[in-house]
Amino acid sequence: MELKKNPKANVGRNSSLYFAVGLNVMLLLTYLGLEHKTYEKEEIKIDLLMLDDQFDEDIPITKINIPPPPPPPKQVVTEAITLVEDTDEVEETVVKSTEIGQDDVIEEVAEVEDVVVDEVEEDVEVPFALIEKVPQFPGCKGTNAQLKACFEEKMQAHLQKNFRYPEAAADLNIQGKVYVFFLIDKTGKVTKIKSRGPDKLLETEAERIISLLPKMIPGQQRDMPVSMPYSVPINFKLMQ
Repeated sequence: MELKKNPKANVGRNSSLYFAVGLNVMLLLTYLGLEHKTYEKEEIKIDLLMLDDQFDEDIPITKINIPPPPPPPKQVVTEAITLVEDTDEVEETVVKSTEIGQDDVIEEVAEVEDVVVDEVEEDVEVPFALIEKVPQFPGCKGTNAQLKACFEEKMQAHLQKNFRYPEAAADLNIQGKVYVFFLIDKTGKVTKIKSRGPDKLLETEAERIISLLPKMIPGQQRDMPVSMPYSVPINFKLMQ
């Protein structure tokens, strides 16, 4: 005899549906359990302060009889004051004004020949690029273009000849470029030496090199000696 299974008795036919419903129910219960909040209840005790009846006590007022202060003593004038009139006359000092008004008369008139005018020579500074004749290094000759080329060549030779790296700067590994500014005045001397660099040691050495420049023939503008400002960079670099 062959056994036949009733399809209604198949328990596993809706297992996936039951699993999904059960999973959702568990998730809901888990969410509610996590979100549930509890608060501690504090017991509040209310104390009643009982105040006894206060009795007003009458304090007797006492009066103290203070005698009045004695009257001030009478002042007695023993000397008589006499008034004496001034008989000496005081001379007043009159300060005269030194300003001259329109009504004042000028007695002495200075002539034009008596006025001495001092001539003030202006110290004109002309840049290197605009000067008609640049300052001449000893040994430089030729046109202004040749003098400029010789000036720059002599300047580079002077820097290389007198260059000396400061020992303190070398020990501290101080390097950089120093810009030196100076003025070749109308007498040919190098003045007003200033420098700007990364360290004071390098600036001092750069100013020393420029101070050793020789006296030159001053530059000229319109056949007149003039001062010329100039700047030169000096690069201090340690060889690795």
